[in-house]
Amino acid sequence: MSAFPAALAAAAQAARAEITGALSGLDNPIADAMRYATDGGKGLRGFLVMESARLHGVVVERASLAAGAIEALHAYSLVHDDLPCMDDDDLRRGQPTVHRRWDEATAVLAGDALQTLAFELVARTDAPALVLTLAQASGVRGMVGGQALDIAAETASAPLTLDEITVLQAGKTGALIEWSAMAGPRLAGDDPTALGGYARDLGLAFQIADDILDVEGDAATVGKATGKDADAGKATFVSLLGLTAAKARAQDLVDRACDALSAYGQDADTLRDAARFVVNRKS
Repeated sequence: MSAFPAALAAAAQAARAEITGALSGLDNPIADAMRYATDGGKGLRGFLVMESARLHGVVVERASLAAGAIEALHAYSLVHDDLPCMDDDDLRRGQPTVHRRWDEATAVLAGDALQTLAFELVARTDAPALVLTLAQASGVRGMVGGQALDIAAETASAPLTLDEITVLQAGKTGALIEWSAMAGPRLAGDDPTALGGYARDLGLAFQIADDILDVEGDAATVGKATGKDADAGKATFVSLLGLTAAKARAQDLVDRACDALSAYGQDADTLRDAARFVVNRKS
C-alpha cells in the first residue's frame, strides 16, 4: 500500500499547525479569514516540502515551518485570485470564497496577511536561501508574473501559443511547486537539482490536469466552477492539444518526473506516487 495518502495528510496537518499556532490569540475578522482560507485543500506543496526534507535528513520542526509558509502563501494567492478583479470566483474548495464569506476588503487584507505570515514562518527556518527563493518564486519572476500573463491573455488579440502557455504556467503554478520540492535540499545545504527537475515536470503536469478537470470535472467534486476556460475562450493545454493528447502529455511529464528521482532510489517512491496522484486526481 502506498505511503502517500498518510504522508499527504500528515504534511497538511503539520502545515496547518504552524499557521494556526502563529495566529493563536488573534480574534478578529482578518485572522478568522486567514484560518478559513487555509482550512482544507490537498496540501500538496506542504507535502513536497516535508517529503523533500525527509529525503535530506532535515528535522521535522524546520520542515514544518517551511511547509506552513508555502501553504500560507498558496492560500494568499487563491484568496486574491478569486477576487472579482481577477478570476471572480464564488467557490473555493467547495465553500464560499473569502470575499463572498466576508467582503472584498477583508479578502484583500487576509491575503496580504497570509503572504507576510509566509515570510515570517520561512524566516524562522534560519535558511536565508529559502527566504530569497520564496520571494523570487512568488513574485514578478514567478507566480505573480505568471498570473499577470494569464490576465493579459484574456484580452489579447490572439490566443496564446503552446510555448507561451507553458511559460505562463511555469510561473503561475509551477514556481511554488518547484520551490516546495527544492526546500528540503536547500534546508540541508544540499544540491537541489534532481528535485528541481522532478518539480518542473510535476508542476506542468499539475496544470494540464487542472485544464482537463475544467473540461471533464464535476463542480461539486472539484470544489469550484468548471468550464470557465472554455466559456472565456481561453487557450489551454486542452484547447491546443485536444483532450486525449493533453492526457498523454501529462502522463509523459509524470514519467519524466519519476525518472528524475532515480538518484534517491526507492526512498523517493512516495514522491513518485504524488506525481501519479497529480494526473489522476478528481479535484
